Amino acid sequence: MAVLPVTADALRPLLRVSDGPGLRRLAVHLALIVAAGGLVWDSRGSVWALPSMSLLGVLEVALFAPLHETTHRTPFRSPALTWTIGLLAGFLLVLPPRWFRHFHLAHHRHAQDRARDPELLDVPPLNRSRYAYRLTGIPYWIGTVRVLLRNAADRAEEPWLPPHARASVVREARLYLAAYALLGAATVATRMTLPLWFWVGPVLLGQPVLRWVLMAEHAGCAEVVDPYSNTRTTLAPWLLRYLFWNANFHAEHHLAPGVPFHALPRMHELIRDRLMRLDHGYACAHRGIRSSLPR
Repeated sequence: MAVLPVTADALRPLLRVSDGPGLRRLAVHLALIVAAGGLVWDSRGSVWALPSMSLLGVLEVALFAPLHETTHRTPFRSPALTWTIGLLAGFLLVLPPRWFRHFHLAHHRHAQDRARDPELLDVPPLNRSRYAYRLTGIPYWIGTVRVLLRNAADRAEEPWLPPHARASVVREARLYLAAYALLGAATVATRMTLPLWFWVGPVLLGQPVLRWVLMAEHAGCAEVVDPYSNTRTTLAPWLLRYLFWNANFHAEHHLAPGVPFHALPRMHELIRDRLMRLDHGYACAHRGIRSSLPR
């Protein structure tokens, strides 16, 4: 466990969880999604359809940020609101929140430990070709669909999934599959194309942007137990920070997972001098990642 260069009195205010900041951020995020959806609707059949769908997709996949926050139960004070947002965002991204919570907490316990970090298990080390392939989002979709099907069949074998959680993870996977099947059947029966325009197409187009953001969190960092070295903080532009709920302050998050998203910039100011992996922008972070990769 890394030692925080922060006193308990300085850290305590940062750990305060409330509904206000999360609700305001969520309201703006959803308003942007609605506005982008309007652009998609107006651009159908024109050359602007693909750019509009891509914009909508980036906004939709960015809902991974509040989903991630729900695994730590920090985006809202209300447990019901936290769970609802996790369930809906998880449905959009094919990432059921109960399973993801156990996956993600195990990642926090064993970050960058190739034998125990779920993000590294059964995943070959990056090289130049795997880097490009991972950015497409294809490995994510293949992996998450496989996990969903395996969990629904009650065949989950992950060592980090506690026995007491197995039944709820199975129920959740089956609920998601049933909902996807009903939506798919309705789409085919009615020849309705709205899910393709406003969900399936956009999240496929937007997923590479999410991979771009998430890959910068640990790729190219040391495979050691020290969060100051094994996790990267990226100083992103304001709009990107806002859209991804301050996910760029990732070392800060690993050092104090109980700090809500809106307090991470203040956390950064307290510990930035100790950070070993601090990059000025995602382009800079990815140049460093690529330079560290074998061909």
